[in-house]
Amino acid sequence: MRSFAEVFLHVAAANYNIYKLVGTRPPAGFDVKGLEKSTTDKTKLIATLKDSFAHARKAITVMHDADLEKSLDWFGGKNTERGILLFVTRHAAEHLGQSIAYARFIGVVPPWTEDAQKQLKQKPEPAPKAKQQ
Repeated sequence: MRSFAEVFLHVAAANYNIYKLVGTRPPAGFDVKGLEKSTTDKTKLIATLKDSFAHARKAITVMHDADLEKSLDWFGGKNTERGILLFVTRHAAEHLGQSIAYARFIGVVPPWTEDAQKQLKQKPEPAPKAKQQ
């Protein structure tokens, strides 16, 4: 079982590892191996995760549409570059969903829910309708 930090670092590692399959290597000197257990420091964790998504964005923007159907070796089978992009998106979404469920289970309110709750509290109550005779 991964800690909260390890889950987010796992997603960051995937953002570096998987995009090298479609032609964008991790930054020079960057070692993905062991990234999952590299830190529990919140500031470093957030920076690492943000950097990994910037790397992913760069990888996607330099891809050519014509290459999306190019076949690649994938876990003992074949996949297309498009399929790999879909996989990495699902991968991040899966771990985000797990993290949200866990956070809510332990009483953490996600920021978007907190914002929505504040907006509901700020809305004035509608005036009661007059009774018709």
